[in-house]
Amino acid sequence: MKRFFILVMVLGLLSGCAHAVSRGVLKQVDRKITFVALLKDPNAYKGKVVLLGGIIVNSINKQEGTLLEVYETALDRDGKPLNTDKSEGRFLALYQGYLDSEIYAKGRKVTIAGTVQGEKVQQLGEIQYHYPYLIVKEIRLWKEEELAYYDQYEPYRWGPWYDPWYPWGPWWYPWGYRGYYHHGHHGHHGHH
Repeated sequence: MKRFFILVMVLGLLSGCAHAVSRGVLKQVDRKITFVALLKDPNAYKGKVVLLGGIIVNSINKQEGTLLEVYETALDRDGKPLNTDKSEGRFLALYQGYLDSEIYAKGRKVTIAGTVQGEKVQQLGEIQYHYPYLIVKEIRLWKEEELAYYDQYEPYRWGPWYDPWYPWGPWWYPWGYRGYYHHGHHGHHGHH
C-alpha cells in the first residue's frame, strides 16, 4: 500500500508542473476574464493579461512580428485546448518576433498568454469581424496528435484517446503512464 501512495505522489508532482505557460506569466493572468466577456468588449480589458487557446486559422508574418488568427476553444486545467469543435469566436495575437508559418500552421493547437490591446476589425468572409487583439507574452504550440502514443513496452501506435491504464488504473502499469505523459505534455515553445 505504501508503494501505491508514493507512486500517486510522484504522478501528482509530474502533472503539477506541466502547465502550458510558465509560472511567472501564469501569476499575471487575470482568471476572471472570460473569452465571452473579452469578445463582447475588448477595449474594457486593455492592459490585462489573459490566457487563451485554440486552433490556428491563419498566421501572417508582418513588419512588426507574426500575427496569428486563432479560433478559440476552452482549455483544460493544464492550459491545453480541448473541445475543438466548440468555440465562442476568434482572436488575434501578435508575436513580436518571427514564427515560421509552416510550423505555426493552420490547424495547430496553441495556448497564448497575452496582454489585451483592445480590438482589431478585419474582414471575415462577408462581414466586418471585431477581434480581441493581444500582444503575446508567451506561446505554447502543442504537438500534432497523429503521433499519439508509442512505448517501447507496447510497440503499437494508438489514437490520441487511447488510455494505456484501462482497466487497471495508473498504479498498475506505470510505464504506460510515462509514454502517455510524454505525449500529452511536451510541445514547442516560442522564443521570448
